[in-house]
Amino acid sequence: MIGWFSFFSGLLGGGIISLIVLGNKMLKWKGTYNEKKKISQLVETSKDIIYCYQVKPEKKFQYLSPSIKTILGTNPMQEAYSNPNWLFDIIHPDDYNLLQNKINGKMDYSKPIIQRWKNSKGKYIWLEENATPIHENGEFIGVQGIVRNIDEKVKLQQELEYQIAHDPLTKIYNRAYFQKQMKKYNEQKNVPVAILLCDLDGLKYMNDHFGHEQGDSFIIASAKLLNYYSTSEIIVARIGGDEFSIIMVNATKESAQKLYSDLHKDIEQYNENNVSVKISMSIGLSFAENSYGQMEHLLGLADQHMYKNKKQKKENAYWWSVELHQSNRVSSIKTTVFLAEETIVFAVLTRYFQSFCTILLLIVYR
Repeated sequence: MIGWFSFFSGLLGGGIISLIVLGNKMLKWKGTYNEKKKISQLVETSKDIIYCYQVKPEKKFQYLSPSIKTILGTNPMQEAYSNPNWLFDIIHPDDYNLLQNKINGKMDYSKPIIQRWKNSKGKYIWLEENATPIHENGEFIGVQGIVRNIDEKVKLQQELEYQIAHDPLTKIYNRAYFQKQMKKYNEQKNVPVAILLCDLDGLKYMNDHFGHEQGDSFIIASAKLLNYYSTSEIIVARIGGDEFSIIMVNATKESAQKLYSDLHKDIEQYNENNVSVKISMSIGLSFAENSYGQMEHLLGLADQHMYKNKKQKKENAYWWSVELHQSNRVSSIKTTVFLAEETIVFAVLTRYFQSFCTILLLIVYR
């Protein structure tokens, strides 16, 4: 009797233990399932693109989150899963090598990957990706990562950088950018270089007699003419109220002299074709075979030559100013010219009268 009781007691106890173990396993499984479900929901609802791309044994997307539809404005899911090279069709040509290196395991994955993809409107948007390589038995077999839309952030940064480096009135480079380039070629990069310093003639006269609005038009027209020559090796900047400077890198004496001559010709041609605003500027030129330690000296030489050029114009400055502004304020100019002529006539008559009086006195006291 006792034996049967022991047998059934053991059987019952084993059953209870099995149920407890099974219950614990079910609870753990349920907990794992719930955790996985939560993670899946987070991935599916993330605003960032989450992906897993297999390289070996064959190239294909293992996973691509639905958020890509929001970022690109279109649903490329079907094409992405059917065409492993789909991303090469929408990435910016300049970023093509980044993508190539990423899927070949030939890059530093510890750094963010900044790239541009084309959206449904045909515009390239800026994206930041944090990628992680996948290895199996020491072999690179794929990559996974998160891609975030940073288009607005990049555009804001570009706008701030533009404002820091550009003059708000003329939209060309400003003094800060000019000084940065001066330092670059003075200390970091040695090249043959020419500097042209341009000073507007008569800006103060124009501001005083016709207002700062007309003076601004004079500045803007001059900047536009100079900036026509701007290239990757010709830097045009406004460095003062009426001063502009041009840094010409990898220059020769001949190319620098040609630019100097072309500027004078273009100013003359501009004034022939424009009646609203006339341009006049004094220009100084300097050149050196080496820029290292020479930039400030070259700027000083260009300044000296510019003032020599300006001094040559001083004798005709009054009549130049009349000609310069005749199309802006005709009535005022006519009055100025009339007064000038009247003054000249008065001066001539005064001289003749003095001579006549002198002769008369000599006759009387003779």
